[in-house]
Amino acid sequence: MAEEEDIYTKDGTVDYRNKPANKKKTGTWKACPYILGNECCERLAYYGMSTNLVVYFKTQLDQHSATAAKNQANWSGTCYVMPLLGAFLADSYLGRYWTIAIFSIIYVCGMTLLTISASVPGLRPTCYEKDKCHATDGQTAVFFVALYLVALGTGGIKPCVSSYGADQFDDADPIERNYKNSFFNWFYFSINIGALVASSLIVWIQQDIGWGWGFGVPAVAMAFAVVSFFGGSHLYRYQKPGGSPLTRICQVVVASFRKYDVSLPAEKSLLYETTAAESAIKGSRKLAHTNELRFFDKAAVRTESDENRGSTNNWKLCTVTQVEELKSVIKLLPIWATGIIFSTVYNQMSNMFVLQAMYMDTHLGKFKIPEASLSVFDTIAVILWVPVYDRMLIPFVRKFTGHKNGLSQLQRMGTGLVISVFAMVSAAVVEVVRLGIVKRHNYYDTTNDIPMSVFWQIPQYMIIGCAEVFTFIGQLEFFYDQAPDSMRSLCAALSLTTTALGSYVSSLLVTIVTDLSTKNGKAGWIADNPNYGKLHYFFLLLSVLSVLNFFIFLVVAKRYKYKKAINKDDLVPMVADDDDKLAL
Repeated sequence: MAEEEDIYTKDGTVDYRNKPANKKKTGTWKACPYILGNECCERLAYYGMSTNLVVYFKTQLDQHSATAAKNQANWSGTCYVMPLLGAFLADSYLGRYWTIAIFSIIYVCGMTLLTISASVPGLRPTCYEKDKCHATDGQTAVFFVALYLVALGTGGIKPCVSSYGADQFDDADPIERNYKNSFFNWFYFSINIGALVASSLIVWIQQDIGWGWGFGVPAVAMAFAVVSFFGGSHLYRYQKPGGSPLTRICQVVVASFRKYDVSLPAEKSLLYETTAAESAIKGSRKLAHTNELRFFDKAAVRTESDENRGSTNNWKLCTVTQVEELKSVIKLLPIWATGIIFSTVYNQMSNMFVLQAMYMDTHLGKFKIPEASLSVFDTIAVILWVPVYDRMLIPFVRKFTGHKNGLSQLQRMGTGLVISVFAMVSAAVVEVVRLGIVKRHNYYDTTNDIPMSVFWQIPQYMIIGCAEVFTFIGQLEFFYDQAPDSMRSLCAALSLTTTALGSYVSSLLVTIVTDLSTKNGKAGWIADNPNYGKLHYFFLLLSVLSVLNFFIFLVVAKRYKYKKAINKDDLVPMVADDDDKLAL
């Protein structure tokens, strides 16, 4: 890390224009293999542990189907809420490098304890036959402590790794900026390489060899992730944290309300901004003034008391850039909210899809396929679609839209929302066919596999994989690009909370549906034995919610205006591509 000081300007902003030698030695694709390798191994560890989690709850901890589904959804949700903590620390105090490093070590500790809880006698559940086990309260407690320690570890990794990778490309350099657009595609590609190994090899180890090995291998993968990340330290470009973004947001709100009765000037040039080329906020470019949310502009109005005061009180007078930071975050919220239902649909792969597969024929010849391993087809779909999108679809669509990236970020996200509807319809059709076989042959209480191949689930997994390439990658790029420079980790964490809330919404829907559908002694939609249930109703409910969500997305996306950053060399607002002209 000896080179870190060489690439800072005096105010903490990364600047390579005056140090071309440093710029050539660090960043760009030279640094990315270490970051992508870290992400690939970390995702292998995460999915290797989480993909089959609902099966562990049900078979090893002896939990009811609905309880197992809710516990999985709640834990998954926590994994995507904790990034708010990691992002705050990264943007405010630690920087992205040290946040990733520290939380990765916590992650490894959690994975190690998880392995111990599933393998050491006295800590692991007592099994009286295969997949028929009982866990004491103490054993369950140790398992959940390890599980939530992993959730804490993810908090510093998820919001920082993608942003840290994108930081290796200079926004002010047109060539590097083009590379950054591809980085997000290949970043998601590396995620799914790890997920591919997890949903095939790791799931097989867990169900055919044992849970101790099944959790141990992901723990080793996480250790490799740490090694990979530290291995590229000499090649990384670093950016100092810009101070607490929450404090700056609060300052704008307080200053605005203090001046609620102050009139706004007719000329935006009269609003307060530093005269220096750099923003007053470390690590951030200046932001051009926008006409939305004008009330907050009052925070940048200079009054007579401000003029008479020798120094600026940030709780009474804020810069235009600081005001625009708050506006940028507020404008992201409606787009952010429309990602929740999509994440609810995505969550079904490790939840209801697995429960559905447990009552289907999982044999391929003499080989029995673990139910959760069907998610490998989601991963395969992503791995196939990323290069197709990056190398073929973008040039083709560009001919019709004229947009450099084929589709704008919002158009890309909206396309994925539409595709996700068909995944739920496909899952519902499979369940209707499955229940038809159960009814015709009276397989309600059979202990044998129902004569319907689990490969009927392939379309629903493949469709979700296709939707991910559009929505999740578009979301990654959108929240990074539209975030203020010094709040990119926080905004990345904000985008990840849609996955958290999607998990919580899934858990809430399961609770509501179970309560309403089990009245008068009925088995309910999500029965402990799905042969008596109506799981297809649950899938259709999600498809209806997805359609409604898409129309809401259309409304908010049409009104969205893209961020304009000011290049410090020419002080001209720099718009992200053509996105301000092609919002949707």
